[in-house]
Amino acid sequence: MQTEQQHTLSKIAFTGLFLLTALPWISSPAALAAGFAFSFLFGNPLPALTSKAGKVLLRLSVIGLGFGINFVEVIEVGRSSLLLTLLSISATIVLGEGLGRLMGIPANTRRLVAFGSAICGGSAIAAMAPVIRARDDEIAVSLATVFSLNALALLIFPPLGHLLDLGQHQFGLWAALAIHDTSSVVGASAAFGAVALSVGTTVKLTRALWIAPYTLAAGVILKSKERAGIPLFILGFIAAAFINTWLPAFDVVWHGIHDLARQSLVMTLFLIGAGLTRQVLRQVGMQPLLLGTVLWVAVSATTLVLILENWIR
Repeated sequence: MQTEQQHTLSKIAFTGLFLLTALPWISSPAALAAGFAFSFLFGNPLPALTSKAGKVLLRLSVIGLGFGINFVEVIEVGRSSLLLTLLSISATIVLGEGLGRLMGIPANTRRLVAFGSAICGGSAIAAMAPVIRARDDEIAVSLATVFSLNALALLIFPPLGHLLDLGQHQFGLWAALAIHDTSSVVGASAAFGAVALSVGTTVKLTRALWIAPYTLAAGVILKSKERAGIPLFILGFIAAAFINTWLPAFDVVWHGIHDLARQSLVMTLFLIGAGLTRQVLRQVGMQPLLLGTVLWVAVSATTLVLILENWIR
């Protein structure tokens, strides 16, 4: 049990370490590892603030990254990947539902894990939860499952990409299709290179637009009164890309915002790492984690093969 003085010192150290991640030479994996290490060794002294600030900073970072994206690319990605997106999302959801039933995982938990694995991790889970009337504990377990896998992906995907000799474009595609949360896609892609970051962010956020139609379909099937819309930060990303494309005279300004957003993302990853507490790890449980892992490996392996064979470009 920490004394009041120890708790105060822990807050000061935590805040100081967080501010250090604003330095340009601090990388995404280093920030994530620092946040996780501090939380695991000393505990997160500001859990509520960390959670709230992390969500806000992530959304602002994603919007800022839009100023480095060409709007025409967003439209082209959405158009060219329509069939692939529909098939991959639907297949992941069906596989998750089937495996979850075989493993005896409660309906809402398996559906949230499958939906989070199929589209956009935490954002998809948050959107689907009210539609299927999920309880707080079911939401927490599902979020913890995809969150744990996201943290692992941030650490292993960049080295795997180099080991497999993937190009920047190939890695960005793979990260966007195989990693759950936008934050982890952006973090892993940023660690791999600038082109990978651009591709990964564009593909992931274009894919995340499918949250709305799938939650709407779930609401109709389950006869739910709740409906979910497109997360506002995704619309902000699209708006930023539009501004960047059609107002090139202010390119210096947009470039500056984009660079600021990249560093604020590094700070966000520190907060994400700090949120991976011992309590969260205990809460995951073996069955949901196993289901999430199987879905993750299946999606990662399948998309990697399709990319290497040039079926996905």
